[in-house]
Amino acid sequence: MALLDVGGVTKRFAGLTALDNVDLKVEAGSVHSIIGPNGAGKSTLLNVLTGSIKPDRGSVVFDGHGLVPLQPYEINQLGVARVFQSPEIFPELSLLDNVMVATFAARDGSYKLNLFEHPSRAGELRQFAEEVLVDVGLEEHLTMPAKHLSRGDKRRLELAVCLAHRPRLLLLDEPTAGMSQTETHSTVELLRKISATGMTKIIIEHDMEVVFSLSSRITVLHQGRVIADGPPAQIREDEAVQEAYLGGVHL
Repeated sequence: MALLDVGGVTKRFAGLTALDNVDLKVEAGSVHSIIGPNGAGKSTLLNVLTGSIKPDRGSVVFDGHGLVPLQPYEINQLGVARVFQSPEIFPELSLLDNVMVATFAARDGSYKLNLFEHPSRAGELRQFAEEVLVDVGLEEHLTMPAKHLSRGDKRRLELAVCLAHRPRLLLLDEPTAGMSQTETHSTVELLRKISATGMTKIIIEHDMEVVFSLSSRITVLHQGRVIADGPPAQIREDEAVQEAYLGGVHL
């Protein structure tokens, strides 16, 4: 049984059909990439999965829970976390405090306030937050305000914030966008490290080298429709994918 099962999802904006009867099954522990040209509906699909956009019709089921009626924070509490295309962090807070916010939310749910506990006393959560920052390679900047980080390191911090929730499904929207070649290589290695833990991931990415090096399965969207779905080797040789995505050029 798939960890995530999307059935017949359709979303229209005025006269534009952004998603047209999209089906998607994501197996637990897999790295499932979603590719397609600009305007194919990839980000809209992620917005539906996280509850930011409600579909006009269709179902989204995560581990037996229907997600369509839920609010984004409720979906997050079920174990779905998203790394956005542009880093979503608290720029004035230190790296450690950014991650600590997530650890408290993961423990208490929905950012509940505990009037009887000072953050400095939450030793176990602080230790976990520090360990997460070590995992993403930011341990040397614990007390630095997040606004001073490079773009690549801001993406790493946002990933750390998501990992602090201990998600079962991690959604990554163009995780290497705007990165140098060195930062891209470092990010790919980090994502491989996370994959080794068995965490399920959905990745939207335009860099085909990144996609084919990480993915266990790929779904291709074109004009809001799924035109192909399968393992990387199958997608690489699919003529419809080559025509829609790269004008007939082999991937």
